[in-house]
Amino acid sequence: MMFKSLPLMATLATALPYFTNTTIPTNTTTSGTVVRRDGSGGVNIVNNLDSTVYAWSVSDRVSHMHTLSAGGGSYQESWQSNDNGGGISIKLSLSEDQSDVLQFEYTQSGDTIFWDMSCIDMGSGSSFTKYGFAVQPSQSGDNCPSVNCGAGDESCAEAYLQPKDDHATHGCPIDTSFQLSLGN
Repeated sequence: MMFKSLPLMATLATALPYFTNTTIPTNTTTSGTVVRRDGSGGVNIVNNLDSTVYAWSVSDRVSHMHTLSAGGGSYQESWQSNDNGGGISIKLSLSEDQSDVLQFEYTQSGDTIFWDMSCIDMGSGSSFTKYGFAVQPSQSGDNCPSVNCGAGDESCAEAYLQPKDDHATHGCPIDTSFQLSLGN
């Protein structure tokens, strides 16, 4: 059984993003760095909190900041790939300085999008924990579940809380769309 999961674990290990602090606009395709996929699939993030949320799409570069207004503001991103082999992390923060971030992380491998939610870089007492968050995929299967970290759940088993929480990584068909709701 363990040997069957080795290729999956190797793929998941390559999904962890590598970051530097260079800024590019996320709505622009750049040669040699980030490649946008044509077709369907992506994530829509909706802010149901009563405060503004800031978002950055990070590969080997950091996008400009996106503002999700309180009470329903949203950000949508189609799947991107990272030429350096790492993944993409959409960092969400309640401040403009990328501190205390909740992350939606993903990487492509063939016809599969591997994804997870990470609370590793989120401070204690965060509004993301206080009000909860949920991810709903447009299609589901054994390894393509929804994620629901309810309000006040500081040890949500469905998100990364430490770097080795590989059970929190999921694989879905590449054309899957996701709805990430902040404050569910």
